[in-house]
Amino acid sequence: MPERDKTAKIEGFYVGSQPVMVDEAKSKEDRRRGLITFDSYFGHKHLSFYKLRYLFLGLSGLVLLTGVIFSMVFGIQLDIQFRGGSILQYSYTGDLDPDAAAELIENEIGQPVSAQITEDFATDATSLVVNLAGNKSLTTDQQTQIRELLTSSYPDNNIQVEDVQTVDAFIGKEMLIKGIVALLIASVLIVGYVWVRFISISGPSAGVFALLALLHDILIAFFVFVFMRSPIDETVLAVVLSILGWSVNDTIVIYDRIRENSRLYRGKLSLQDLTDLSIRQSLTRSLNTALCSFAAILIAYIFALAYNIESIKTFTLPMMIGILAGSYSTIFLAAPFWSQWKTRKGRSGYEQRAKHIEE
Repeated sequence: MPERDKTAKIEGFYVGSQPVMVDEAKSKEDRRRGLITFDSYFGHKHLSFYKLRYLFLGLSGLVLLTGVIFSMVFGIQLDIQFRGGSILQYSYTGDLDPDAAAELIENEIGQPVSAQITEDFATDATSLVVNLAGNKSLTTDQQTQIRELLTSSYPDNNIQVEDVQTVDAFIGKEMLIKGIVALLIASVLIVGYVWVRFISISGPSAGVFALLALLHDILIAFFVFVFMRSPIDETVLAVVLSILGWSVNDTIVIYDRIRENSRLYRGKLSLQDLTDLSIRQSLTRSLNTALCSFAAILIAYIFALAYNIESIKTFTLPMMIGILAGSYSTIFLAAPFWSQWKTRKGRSGYEQRAKHIEE
C-alpha cells in the first residue's frame, strides 16, 4: 500500500510530521480580499489562548465583581411584571417632561415612580406612561388623585386617562419564578445536548464548561441592565434566552472543530495545542458572525435612539454586550479551561475518547 503523502493539504493546513503550518497563499488572498481572518493578521504562532486563559479569566472576574458591587450599592429594580404595581397611560398635547411628572407623582403618593413618553407612529399621538412598582396596586382614589394632580400641574396639556393596568404582587412573583424556571430548563437542555453530541471528547465535562460560559454571559447581560438602571422585566428574559442560543452556538462550533481535529491528529498534538489550533481555525467564522450580528443590532439601537423607542433601546444594548460576551467566553474561557480540566494531574486528555472513533 503506497505511503500516504505527509504534506497533504487539509482545509488550508498542511498535516504531517511537522507542526501545522498556515497556508500562506490563502492568508495573502484573504488579505487581498479584505477578509477578517485571525491567521492573516496575527499568524498562528503568535498567540496561545490556552496560555493566556488566566488573564482572560481575570478580566471576566473584574467585570463581574464590578457588576456585583454596583448592584449592592445601587440595588436591583424589579419592574411591575415581577414585583406588582400599576401602569397608568395618559394622552396629552404639547410638550411634557416625563422626569418632572414622575417626580411630581412620587412626592404626592410616596411611592417610587418612573415615567416615559411613547409615540404612536400611525397617528403621531404621544402618551405619558407612568409606572408605579410596589407590593400593592393603586386604589381607585389614588388613580383619581394622580389624574387630578397632573391636570392641575399641566393645565395646557389636555391630559386624559387612556389606560390603567394593575398587577398583583402575587402574580408578579409567580411570573418571576416561571421566568427563572424557564431559564433553568433551557440551560439543562443545552448541557444535555452538548453532552450527547460531544460524547467522543468527554461530553459531560464539555457540557459543564459550556454551562459555565453561559452563566458568565447571563451575568454580564444582567449587569448591563443594572448599569442602565433599567427595571428587570420580561425584556431581561428575552435577552438572556437570545444570548443562551448565541453563546452555545459558538461553543458548539469550537467543540466540533476539536472533535474533528482529534480524529485527524490522533494524539500527535497535545490537547492544549489541539485546542489552540481548533480555536484559531474557528476564530474567523466567530469574529465575522459576531461583527455582522453586532452591526445589525447596532443599527436597531441607533434607530431606537433617534426615535426615542425605549423598549428597543432596553433590548438592543444588553444584546450587543451579550454577543460580545458570548464570543469572548467561548473563545477565551470555555475551550481553554475544558482543555485544562481534561489534562489535570498529568493526563493526556485523550483517555476517555469514545471507542467508536475509527482508527
